[in-house]
Amino acid sequence: MSIQNFSKILINAGIEENEANYEIKMLLEHFCNYTEIDKLKGRELSLEELNLIQEKVKLRAEKRIPIQHIIGQAWFMGEYFKVTSDVLIPRDETEILVQKAIDIINENEFEDVLDIGTGSGCIACTIAKNTNATVLGVDISSDALRIALDNVTKLGINNKAIFRKSDLFEKIRDGEIFDIIISNPPYIPFGTVLEPELAYEPQMALFAGEDGIKIYRQIIEKAPEFLTEKGYLMFELGINESQKVKLLMEKDFENIFIEKDLAGIDRIIWGQKKK
Repeated sequence: MSIQNFSKILINAGIEENEANYEIKMLLEHFCNYTEIDKLKGRELSLEELNLIQEKVKLRAEKRIPIQHIIGQAWFMGEYFKVTSDVLIPRDETEILVQKAIDIINENEFEDVLDIGTGSGCIACTIAKNTNATVLGVDISSDALRIALDNVTKLGINNKAIFRKSDLFEKIRDGEIFDIIISNPPYIPFGTVLEPELAYEPQMALFAGEDGIKIYRQIIEKAPEFLTEKGYLMFELGINESQKVKLLMEKDFENIFIEKDLAGIDRIIWGQKKK
């Protein structure tokens, strides 16, 4: 079977053509160390390698397991992060949130950040790696925290990104305050029909109440207690949720901004604690 036929299997399973081609490249690079350079040089895959890729392609096509779970890692802002079914797969949209956080932290020389619902730790680790801040990542899931610890160890920044089991602010200690609180919370309303791949991701990290803003509401209500005088609160947003979240923030936050993603969807929101 040829590489072209592998792509056709994914396309016939309902995966968009460009995505299918990209996923085949990911499989070849991960399992066979086969890159575009090897292709240009005319390197041929062995029968063993072809059979291995065919096995992974069929797994992807028949069960719709995310490609990141098949290779065990996801690319996020210049690094590979370990992912399993215990954590959300990092997505391009979240890079917008993290880059904005990095800009604010560096511009203001902030030192302390809280990442709520840290999951794989990709937000906490990336901020810690690209700023002088120390980041505390919290999550209610012990399984997710184990993945986060693996990722921070891989990046060698254990002293800059630390993790703790906590249901939102539950285990934040007396006297702990932060310059920025950041979160990519669950924001999908109950009952929403999703693509099959999302069935393999932790449901409690996806769904949040009937309107999708349950967790935003809980964080916004408590955040001012844990922010410095000029502290920021930042979120990734679900579709059609920007104005609802903005309204919730207006009680205790000012200078509220919303930024769109490449698809023109309101994707992130941030504001500064009122003086």
